[in-house]
Amino acid sequence: MTFTIRNLCASLAAATGLLGAAATQAAESAFIIPPPAVDQANDATAQQKAVIAGGCFWGVQAVFQHVKGVSGAVSGYAGGKANTANYDTVSSGRSGHAEAVEITYDPKQISYGQLLQIYFSVAHDPTQLNRQGPDSGTQYRSTVFPANDDQRKVAEAYIAQLNKTGVYPKALATTVEPLQAFYPAEGYHQDYLVRHPNSMYIVVNDIPKVENLAKTFPDKWRDKPVLVN
Repeated sequence: MTFTIRNLCASLAAATGLLGAAATQAAESAFIIPPPAVDQANDATAQQKAVIAGGCFWGVQAVFQHVKGVSGAVSGYAGGKANTANYDTVSSGRSGHAEAVEITYDPKQISYGQLLQIYFSVAHDPTQLNRQGPDSGTQYRSTVFPANDDQRKVAEAYIAQLNKTGVYPKALATTVEPLQAFYPAEGYHQDYLVRHPNSMYIVVNDIPKVENLAKTFPDKWRDKPVLVN
């Protein structure tokens, strides 16, 4: 497997249990942002899917597993071709893929725009270009992959809206790319935070995101995560 900073952090945590001071070096605080001015109608009767990318998929998946109205959150790859949709190739940064999460949600309980509000607020820092925390490369880019024209319009309008708010220190680096396909990641990447809560990487980078969700969106918080496995 490609050796990355993420692998190193996890290995150090497993080998030494060094959680102490590093646990206080948490991921960035949540951005407090307004809800989207443009959103999808909530008259759909069937479950919907949303695909987003914002750095390592472990943390993004963990956040949305705790969101009310979400019935599934799967780590995977989007933006490239089927024959490169594997962790070793994606980690090279040359596959075109981003580490992404496919969210299945009930539009009667949570809208596409509300999912994006959580994504832009607590799931990652959308101002970072091709990186999040210790991870860098195009596979860690901030990208929304709309499944249809309605989702695209909501995403583009919300990015424009947020760029006008002055909430962020600089313009959003988030791109909007058409969704060609989503490829689920290998099984060992699924439910990673739940299965490895003491990993140094998880403690420093991802648990704070889940905690920020609970504090910033208490009305959207579900205590028991919805799991893949």
